Amino acid sequence: VLLVRDRKEFRALGSKCPHYGAPLSKGVLRGERLRCPWHGACFNIRTGDIEEYPTLDCISCFKVTVEDGKVFITAKKKVLTLPAVTEHRQQPGLCVTSAFCILLQDLESSLRVKDTSRRCLLNKNTMLLLGGGVAALVCAETLRQEGFSGRIIMATNEKHVPYDKSKLSKEMNLKAEDIYLRKPEFLQAQGIEFWTEKEAVSVDFQKQKVHFMDGSSQKYHQLLIATGSHSSSLKVPGADLQNVCTLQTPEESSKILELATGKNLVIVGASFIGTRLDQASRLPAPARDTNGNLPAAWSSSRAACLGFGWVQLPFQMLQNKGVKFHMKTELCELKGKDGKVTEAVLANGETLPADVVVVGIGSTPNSVFLKGTSIARDDKGAILVDLHMQTNIPNVFAAGDVVTFPVALLDGNRSSIHHQQVAEAHGHCAALNMLKRGKELHTVPYFWTTLLGKSIRYAGCGKGYTDTVVKGSLEQQKFLIFYIRDGHVTAAASLNCDPMVSLIAEVLYLGKQISKEEAE
Repeated sequence: VLLVRDRKEFRALGSKCPHYGAPLSKGVLRGERLRCPWHGACFNIRTGDIEEYPTLDCISCFKVTVEDGKVFITAKKKVLTLPAVTEHRQQPGLCVTSAFCILLQDLESSLRVKDTSRRCLLNKNTMLLLGGGVAALVCAETLRQEGFSGRIIMATNEKHVPYDKSKLSKEMNLKAEDIYLRKPEFLQAQGIEFWTEKEAVSVDFQKQKVHFMDGSSQKYHQLLIATGSHSSSLKVPGADLQNVCTLQTPEESSKILELATGKNLVIVGASFIGTRLDQASRLPAPARDTNGNLPAAWSSSRAACLGFGWVQLPFQMLQNKGVKFHMKTELCELKGKDGKVTEAVLANGETLPADVVVVGIGSTPNSVFLKGTSIARDDKGAILVDLHMQTNIPNVFAAGDVVTFPVALLDGNRSSIHHQQVAEAHGHCAALNMLKRGKELHTVPYFWTTLLGKSIRYAGCGKGYTDTVVKGSLEQQKFLIFYIRDGHVTAAASLNCDPMVSLIAEVLYLGKQISKEEAE
């Protein structure tokens, strides 16, 4: 249990973030908002409710009484929740802080699932959510939490309920069921219909109807398009050979791990998908080669936000583990034998033995099914939305990787930001506006990754930065970097400096500016 003193009042909360179990006692408290030190999730200390993602669950709150100068917390021995992915346990004990004696009872979990409305068959309104990722999931849950009792349908071309995609490259030995964000039973209890392997092929905005690949169709009253993005494909001879892989699903993650163990692995692209393949990069292969054209790989939307200040560090860490980089060149051909890839040929003439090739060269919005419609998209296919996640079509919203949206930290200029936390914020905001709440998006992008056991945090949007302020040492792998644009901090990245990025995220969220001089 975490005891928080708010002016003259005490609050008792679950002590661990429901996302990955981070200790909230090491987080950031500003006003009534408590921010997780690891991934930036925020909770209201009065209610325990989520105020910022990526967590899907709230934290528990407990009754506090003060008697004779002592603070007592009363809690049930068991906190009942609806099914969740991870169960966090806390040991019983006695905690003493300052002059306050706190008696703790046994607790099964720090998390709490927010109360929701039930499905009512008399309510004929249908919310159709295209997509099976976190944007659609949070939208569906928010609709129920905010009292919507009509029909909610999530339709996805995936085989699974929403899962933690960040683990596909971090823990490649896990089964799909191990990384589910919500189990099918949870969705069923919430009255959320989940249609798998249901790919949308067209939308009739006039008739408010979506047509699917299997020939079926579904009418809607409100539509959310959260179809995400897909890996860009190689356009070189031999790209269609066997064992040339992308990393987008649990099945692909397992396949890469199985194929690459003890073999020659070539990763095309120096994006985070490539550098995050911890399991693959530590395989006992005779030669582990990573081929990437750095400028091309880092021209993606994520890289545009992260900036290049510490870009060499991940490469150095992997080089120390035996990974070879081939920079300032590009793949020009894949050669094979008996239909399977055996060799990668680079533009500089060098050849690399390749039993497996993993392609991580950027992504493309999943919006081709909207081609020929009147919905506004940019030249890359991303759907244009406003701060309400509203498209130019009435009753049609969009969220997540498939959109480009106005970013406050970019002075309102549009950008596509492919972060889990941003997608969840989109889904939440879209749900509120599907219910006519008039809610504008207000979030600070928060990104994290793990590389060889080291966690890197990033918050803000560094696109267009002109200067940096570095605290600590890149060489010693303990640092905090401020990204400066127009004389003020627009983003920050860190390694082994928690909770500094969460603190900076909270300052930026509150609309305060940090000058370069203050950063120094």
